[in-house]
Amino acid sequence: MATGETGFEDVTFDLISVQYHSLKAGHDYGQYVRDAENAGLDDVAAFFREVMEQDSARARRCHELLRNISGTDQGGPATK
Repeated sequence: MATGETGFEDVTFDLISVQYHSLKAGHDYGQYVRDAENAGLDDVAAFFREVMEQDSARARRCHELLRNISGTDQGGPATK
């Protein structure tokens, strides 16, 4: 949620949220790949694998960014 909606800004939470949803989606896409393969739709299965790889890269990037801001004041709640 945007700061205006909650009155609270927390970059760490935002990154964790994106990471979680990327990993969750990747888990779901595995089933989509199997469904497409079982239907003989290799091009669709390849598309789902591509999307899964993109989410995996997104989750890894979040992890890197979280590591970078860990132990700093930059990721915490807004004090404004």
